[in-house]
Amino acid sequence: MDIGVHTPPLADESLEGALDYLSKIGVDAIEPGVGGYPGDAHLVRRDYLDNEDAQADLQDLLEEYDMRVSALATHNNPLHPDDEQAETADTELREAIRLADQLGVDTVTCFSGLPAGGPDDEVPNWITAPWPSEHADAHEYQWDVAIEYWADLAAFADDHGVDLALEMHPNMLVYEPHGMARLREATNERVGANFDPSHLYWQGISITDAIRYLGDAIHHVHAKDTRIYEEQAREKGVLDTTDYDDEPNRSWLFRSVGYGHGEDHWKDVVSTLRMVGYDGALSIEHEDSLTSSREGLEKAVDLLERAVFREQPGEAYWAE
Repeated sequence: MDIGVHTPPLADESLEGALDYLSKIGVDAIEPGVGGYPGDAHLVRRDYLDNEDAQADLQDLLEEYDMRVSALATHNNPLHPDDEQAETADTELREAIRLADQLGVDTVTCFSGLPAGGPDDEVPNWITAPWPSEHADAHEYQWDVAIEYWADLAAFADDHGVDLALEMHPNMLVYEPHGMARLREATNERVGANFDPSHLYWQGISITDAIRYLGDAIHHVHAKDTRIYEEQAREKGVLDTTDYDDEPNRSWLFRSVGYGHGEDHWKDVVSTLRMVGYDGALSIEHEDSLTSSREGLEKAVDLLERAVFREQPGEAYWAE
C-alpha cells in the first residue's frame, strides 16, 4: 500500500509545488481533481487530453518527485434532472476516463449521482425511507434511471480499461455498501467503490464489516475520518443540516485521520483492506475545519505511515 493525497486542499500551489511539498512529507501518490466539485487546479483535463507532449511533461514531473497518480477525480451528478448539468457531468466523466486511459491511470473516482424523484421533478431527491409509499415508487424510478446511465458508462469505462470508483456519499443514490453492490451487480465489475469511511461512520456503519462485504469491489480508498459529537447527536441525531463551519453545534464533523478514531482503529482498517486484497493508495482527503490543510495532511501522513504495510506478506512458514 502507499499513502496518497487528494490534492484540492493544496489548490493554492502549482502542481510542481504540491508535488514538492507532498514528496517531502512522505506521500507516494496524488489524486488530482479533473472536474466537478474537486475542480481542476492541478490537472486541467482538456489541457492534457489527446496532448502527448503535455502528458509526457506530466510523467517527467511525476518521476522527478517519485510520485504516481492513484486516480483522477471528477465528483459530480450525471443523473441531475437539469439536462445541462447532467450533460456537463457526463462529459467530465467520459473525458476523465479517456484521459486516465491515456495516462496509464486505472481509476476515476466519482459519485453515483442522484436523480429527481420523478420525470417531471426539477431537483434531485435523496430518499431515505420507503413510506409514504410514493417515496418507495420514487426510489425505484431513481434506480431505473441510474442503472440505464451507469450500464452505458461502465461499458465505456471497460472499453478504456478504467475502473469507476464511486464514493458512497449521502445525498447521492449510492450512499452505503448495499447500494454500491446493487449498482455493481446491475452494470459490470468496472463499477466499484472509492471507499471513504468518513461518510459511513456517521451513518453507524461498521467500517471493517463494510470492507469485508465489498471485498474486491473496492477500487480506491479515501483516508478521511469523522467524529460524532454525542452532546449534539443525543439531541438531534446525525441527520444534521447545521453549517459545517458551525462546529460547536454540529452532531458530527469530518476530522483528520486519527482525530475521529484512534491509531488502533486505522491499523484494523488497513489490515482488513489487505485481507480483501486491496493494495492500492490510501488517499488522504482533508476536510477538517478544525485544522489547516497542511497540518491536517501532515498528521494524517504521520499516523498512516505507522499503519500501512509497505511490503508483501511472506509465506506463513509457521503453518507448514
